[in-house]
This record gives sequence, C-alpha cells and structure tokens, in this order.
Amino acid sequence: MSSIGTGYDLSVTTFSPDGRVFQVEYATKAVDNSGTVVGIKCKDGIVLGVEKLVTSKMMLEGSNRRIHSVHRHSGLAVAGLAADGRQIVSRAKSEAASYEKVYGEPISVKELADRVSSYVHLCTLYWWLRPFGCGVILGGYDRDGPQLYMIEPSGLSHKYFGAALGKGRQAAKTEIEKLKLSELTCREGIVEVAKIIYGVHDEAKDKAFELELSWICDESNRQHQKVPNDLLEQAKVAAQAALEEMDAD
Repeated sequence: MSSIGTGYDLSVTTFSPDGRVFQVEYATKAVDNSGTVVGIKCKDGIVLGVEKLVTSKMMLEGSNRRIHSVHRHSGLAVAGLAADGRQIVSRAKSEAASYEKVYGEPISVKELADRVSSYVHLCTLYWWLRPFGCGVILGGYDRDGPQLYMIEPSGLSHKYFGAALGKGRQAAKTEIEKLKLSELTCREGIVEVAKIIYGVHDEAKDKAFELELSWICDESNRQHQKVPNDLLEQAKVAAQAALEEMDAD
C-alpha cells in the first residue's frame, strides 16, 4: 500500500492505509532536527548531556536551558521544540509533587516515566491536539538505584543503559555502545558524554553550540544537579583534545 501522506496527515487521529500516523512521524522529524541529547547510566548514577545550538550571537549564555530538574532526585533533557519541552517539564514536576503529597515519599523514576509518557501519548489521540514536537531523556535515582528512560513523541517509553536523541543520535548511539557503562563512574561518564557530543557536532552545517551537563550520583548526594563548572571545563578540554587527535589521524 502507498505510504504517501497526502490526505492522511491532516489529523493526528487519522491512520493511513498501512497503519501509520503521519503527524506523529512529523513530530519525530522535529526531534531529529534538534541538537543531540545523550544520557548514560553509570555504575554510580546518571549523566545527561545536551548539544544546545546557539541560534544567535546575541543570546545570553546559559539561557533557554534544555536540561531541567523535575524533582530532587530526577531530571529531564529535552530534544526538539524547546517550548513543547517546557510543557512536559511542567507536567512532570506536577506529577512528582502530586505523588509525594499523596503517598508521602518521592516518586520512583519508573512511575514518573509512565505518567509523563501517558501525558505525551494523550496528545496523539484527539484531533484538536497536536503531538509534542520533542522527545525527552529522563534520569533519576530511587530505591532501585539509577534509572534512565527515553520518551518519544508517540508516548513510547523504554528503559535504557544509554540513549540518544536529536540530529547526531545514530553516531552517538554507536559511541555509547563502545563504552563499558557498568565500569564507568559519573566523573568518567561526564568526559565520555562531552566527547560524544563534540564528536557528533558538525561544524560545517551546524551553528556554534553550548554544552550542558548534569548528573545524579553519590557525589551529588543522589540529587539532580548541574555538573560543577570546574568538571565541565575539564570535560570540554578533554573532548576538544580527543577531537583534535582524531582529526590529526
């Protein structure tokens, strides 16, 4: 059967003859055109990294962040439309606060991922809504240890050891698969994530970018925090050195 979208992409509630929902696929394309987002699960925690493309030289450094804290022990990294991502972050914060108010304990990462993915999926069911043009990587620390989930625009959610979204996702996935994540500490993971993001950034096609890194580990008291500036600078230097060495070869 034909997979051309003509006539079948006018509403998110319309299936094509071969069972596709084109508006969800278009939303996925919005994610694919975004800067790369990487999340890895190390032996002592989670590291999240984002290649935030700088769209204007006049933009203040640190503005329009793509990594957000959802709860004390969990955070989200957003790929795709930043405004859509803020709505998901707002919903995730609301769900985390509601759970703690009702049950008297912090929400587990799995429960938070399930609730957020259900909310994202809800926007693919009604014709007056449009799918979120973003995907998110959710990392957190709970009684089961560090957990990492990726939520796609369709509402699909999976648990990962390492995940990537955005323009350089395929190359990033290849590099993540080379890592021995069960042996990496988060300090080492920060450097590896920085290397991956610098490696997949295409200077010829893409604009300048800002590297954002956060972690949730024993060193951060199992709370989601920005990576300290000294560690961030060390990771940048190591990533740039690795890139220059690769170019020299």
